[in-house]
Amino acid sequence: MNQTHDAGGDSPAHDDIDEGAAPDRAGRASSAAPPPACPAASAGVSRRRLLGTAGAAGAVGVAAGAAGGVFGHAAAQPEPPTALKSVGGTGYAFHGRRQSGIVEPLQAHGHLVAFDLAPGAGRREAAALLRRWSRTAAELMAGRTPQDADATPTGIALDAGPSALTITFGLGATFFDRTGLADARPAALAPLPAFSSDALDRRRSDGDLWVQIAADDALVAFDALRLVRRQARDAARVRWHMTGFNRTPGATTEPRSQRNLMGQVDGTNNPRPGEPDFDARVFVPREGGDGRHPAWMADGSYAVVRRIRMLLDSWDELPLAGQEKVIGRRKSDGAPLSGGGETTPVDLEKRTPGGELAVAANAHVRVSAPETNGGAAMLRRSYSYQDGQRPGGTVDAGLLFVAWQSDPLRGFVPVQRKLDRGDALSAFIRHEASALFAVPPAPAEGEYVGQPLLEG
Repeated sequence: MNQTHDAGGDSPAHDDIDEGAAPDRAGRASSAAPPPACPAASAGVSRRRLLGTAGAAGAVGVAAGAAGGVFGHAAAQPEPPTALKSVGGTGYAFHGRRQSGIVEPLQAHGHLVAFDLAPGAGRREAAALLRRWSRTAAELMAGRTPQDADATPTGIALDAGPSALTITFGLGATFFDRTGLADARPAALAPLPAFSSDALDRRRSDGDLWVQIAADDALVAFDALRLVRRQARDAARVRWHMTGFNRTPGATTEPRSQRNLMGQVDGTNNPRPGEPDFDARVFVPREGGDGRHPAWMADGSYAVVRRIRMLLDSWDELPLAGQEKVIGRRKSDGAPLSGGGETTPVDLEKRTPGGELAVAANAHVRVSAPETNGGAAMLRRSYSYQDGQRPGGTVDAGLLFVAWQSDPLRGFVPVQRKLDRGDALSAFIRHEASALFAVPPAPAEGEYVGQPLLEG
C-alpha cells in the first residue's frame, strides 16, 4: 500500500459525426463555449438551472411546491442559468498536455476497467476504438451528452454536471503485439518482476487497454462506464473490472488526507505538484530521455495497478498500539510515532526513553520511505473497494492501488522489493492482481489518445 508514497455495443459504427452543438445532461444545446445569456422566460428553465437555484433556496422548497416556489422564482428572472453550487460543478479538460485523472484531487467513485482486443482486431480497429472513446470522453468530461451515433444517451446522468469526471486511457504491453507495433513498445513497459508476497489471479491482471473512470457522483461515473463498454463493440472485450470509492468531498469539516479501510491516514508523503522533482517522478520528460521512452510517450506516465486485499478481520484484532506500530503513524491524525503532526517528516533515528526505535525497524513508513529506497517515489492515487465476503465469511475488501511514475523501474519496483523483504504490514495484506500500463499524453483538440503511435 506504500503508506508514505503513500462489450459489445448496440448500434452500428459511425466514426464521422456532426461536430455541432450537443445537448448537456440537462437537455440543453451546448458546445465547448458557454451559451450566451438569455432570459429564462424565453429559454425555459433547465434542470441544471433548477438545481443551481435549489442550492441557494433549499431543496425542500423544490419538493414542496416547485410551480409557486423556487421554480416560479427561477422562471421569472432574466439572469442566465446559475452554475451548479455543489460537487457537480467541477470539470476538467480532456484535451491538452497531460491526461486528466493523474494529478487531480481524488474523486469519490472510481472504475478501473481492462480490455483485450477481440480476436482479429488489430491496429485499425484499435485506432477507431480510441478515436470513439476520446471523442466521448471529451464530451462527458465537459458535462455534455455525446452525440456519437454509437453513444446513445443512457439517461443515467441526466441533470448532473461534470462532477469532476476524468476518463484516462492506458496501453498494456500486449497491446503492441496485437497491433503490430512491438517495435514501438516502451522499454519501461517491461513486465513487473515477481514478488514473494504476490498471490496474483492472472484473470484479473494485465490487459491490452485500460480505462480509469472517476467522478464525485456515482451516476456520472457509471454513465461513463456504460458508454465506454458499449463503444468497445466488437473491437475489444472486458478482461476485468474493479470498482472503488473514497471519501466524498466536503464530508469533513476541513480538507483532510484520505483514510483507507484500515482506518489509517493514507497519502501523507505523496509527491505534490509544485515540488521541484514532481514532474520528473511522475511524467515522462519531453527531452533528454534515456531511451526507455519513445517520443510519443513524452508528457505521459506509467500506471501500476494492484488489487490489494486487506485482512481486516485479523487487523481488527490488533490493539490500537499494535496497529500504529505496524504502520509507524498514529491512527488518530496520521502523525509519525517519532512525533509532530501529520506532515512532520518521519525521524527514523529517534528512540524512545527505553532506547527502542520510535518507528520500528519493520514499520511500513520506514520500509517504504524514499530515503530508505534510494529516493524512489511515486504518486499514489488509489481507491478502496468492498466486494462482499469470501468463503468462510471474511470480508473481501481492500485497496485498488494505482501508482503513477515516469518509470516503474525507478518508482514502484524498488519500493515494492523493499516492502517484500520486511514490511510489518505484509502480514495483513494480499496482492491479488497486478497490471502495468503506458498512459500516453493527452491529445490535442481534434485528435485521440495514442494517435501519434497508431498513425505515426
